[in-house]
Amino acid sequence: MRLISEPSVPIKIQKMKQRVRWQHPHIQQRGIDQTSLILDDGQQANSQFSFMVIGDSGTKSHYGSHPQRQVAEMMLNHSEDCRFILHTGDVIYVVGSREYYPTNFIEPYRECLVGGENPQNIPYDQMVFKLPILPVLGNHDYYDVPWLYRLITGSTLPLRRMLRYKDIEIGWHGSNQGDAYTKAFIDYLAAISPQNLGEHLDKYYTGKSNTGLCLRYQPGQFTRLPNRYYSFNYGGIDFFALDSNTFNNPEPLPEKDAVNIRRELLKQNQNLEQEELKILAECEKLNSENPEDSEQLADLGGKLDQINEVKIDIQKQLETHTNADVDFEQLEWLRSRLIASWQNSDVRGRVIFFHHPPYVTEATKWNQGQTLAVRHRLRSVFEQVAAEVGNITEGRPLVDVVFSGHAHCLEHLQTADTGYADSNIHYIVCGGSGRRPRRQRKEGTELMETLNGETCKVADSLLYVGRSGYGAEKIKPYSCVRVDVKAGYPAKFVITPLVTEYQQEKWCDRVLEPLII
Repeated sequence: MRLISEPSVPIKIQKMKQRVRWQHPHIQQRGIDQTSLILDDGQQANSQFSFMVIGDSGTKSHYGSHPQRQVAEMMLNHSEDCRFILHTGDVIYVVGSREYYPTNFIEPYRECLVGGENPQNIPYDQMVFKLPILPVLGNHDYYDVPWLYRLITGSTLPLRRMLRYKDIEIGWHGSNQGDAYTKAFIDYLAAISPQNLGEHLDKYYTGKSNTGLCLRYQPGQFTRLPNRYYSFNYGGIDFFALDSNTFNNPEPLPEKDAVNIRRELLKQNQNLEQEELKILAECEKLNSENPEDSEQLADLGGKLDQINEVKIDIQKQLETHTNADVDFEQLEWLRSRLIASWQNSDVRGRVIFFHHPPYVTEATKWNQGQTLAVRHRLRSVFEQVAAEVGNITEGRPLVDVVFSGHAHCLEHLQTADTGYADSNIHYIVCGGSGRRPRRQRKEGTELMETLNGETCKVADSLLYVGRSGYGAEKIKPYSCVRVDVKAGYPAKFVITPLVTEYQQEKWCDRVLEPLII
């Protein structure tokens, strides 16, 4: 039985548009841009500021340890003068269900919330942030549970325990095609009556951007996002938040080798299913109530997580996708906003953040179809921007830094001279903030790609923080980063990796050497 389902790209787009009343007449009449916000904290004009980045965090405590809370405490200890927190997605595991927001988000980040001293009293759809957490959707925030699974697991707790090898956090519900995330973070205009919509817009959409009126995000008062993708300017830096779940479908298999590639993918999937059965048999012999078995169960659960992710990617590669399965509207939005950003002399730098990494060396992600799809589509946008802005960039990369998650690690990569406009860009994978950390691939730190019939290096991994060692020497590091933006033009970014390691039932925090970009 498939325990996880995912809506199609057209359904994701359609549902999200309905929830924000996309281009409703009241919105158009007021000249409101539903993809922009003003972060109104009274300090947004300061050119020197700091922020934090986390990702892939939304899990509960496991077998006596709570990595997500450990990262949250470490983050708060280093958050002096930080204005906001970017979240690169997978806010809630395993299927973005509303029932897990209290334990998997509100409780761990209670200090960031109004009323956080009593987190159990905060409804997930009424969160107000004192310290803004600005997320994007991860794939798990869109996942759902098939109705048959809900039926059998909702009936008896013993059946849920029998399925513990998958993850007890699967829950009864699912995200309802991203609905839970929308109610938690986005201004859910569909819930407002037509009679009250105009009054609501006049009250909260009073910010002024270069593209019209926009939502005013006010820490401690009204903390909603305008859409699933959005932009804002803070301290002269343009931030672009993307929903990569709608442009990550793998590209079609090459016609020349399609039959052979398809055969190999099916064989790989069959091998994974056999491996999965072996792991499940091992799980059945273990008891999660036994401390000696719990750690082994956690490791086996991590292996099953990886197998499931690879199987999903294989399925996506085997499916036939059309242009309707690529969110060209969002990509065009990014293209036009980046061009406008470069044409604005007041902008000192540019940051993009989204879920699926274009470049990564984590063992299960580096050669996935989704990874390549995001890389190529983002590269195409950058090519179009470069052609439009010409020499305005004065040799600088089009974007200063790109943050992503999805891979459960902390990694710093820099692209080489790819021959395209995504050359010499810094990529930070920040997906190690709570969920099971992963190992780096064995193939090394250089990423190769075949471009125009020639295989060449396209990126180098300069730092990787992930699972290492075995047995008693096994180290499980969890992470986030602090970013200090310096004054001046162009802006300088000082990125400090913060790591908390779990080894032999003990935690140890580390601050790594800062990266200067």
